[in-house]
Amino acid sequence: MLFRLVLQINKFMRSHFHCVYKLKYHLVLVTKYRNKCFTGEILNRLEAIFREQCSKWDVELLQFGGEGDHVHLMLGMHPNIEPAKLINSLKTVSSRLIRKEYAEHMAKYYWKPTLWSRAYCLITAGGAPLEVLEEYIKNQDRPT
Repeated sequence: MLFRLVLQINKFMRSHFHCVYKLKYHLVLVTKYRNKCFTGEILNRLEAIFREQCSKWDVELLQFGGEGDHVHLMLGMHPNIEPAKLINSLKTVSSRLIRKEYAEHMAKYYWKPTLWSRAYCLITAGGAPLEVLEEYIKNQDRPT
């Protein structure tokens, strides 16, 4: 019953066994020291690396974009996935491959085996605005 109600509300939700969900995250990764080391070619390669890693984790890479010193990813994932572990995997694999494939270019910016800052920004995204959700929850037909 609950699943039919939820699916009627939003046909774009995903389901897995006894779970219906729609979890989207906006991830921002920044280069170490904010060095502007990315070229268009490197950003294209980063997108390919992230897409491959996301498919291994059964995560949807919905959007990708970036500039010289950072990238943005819009991710859709299952509630069982631990975001911190996924992000660690994305950063580790992409750093290793980019430093290997573009070693000469990256040597101008980094003298140590590094690419990403330790920090990252992860924000939940999508769905109804908070005010709408708060109002919906507040106006439930609570039994007396």
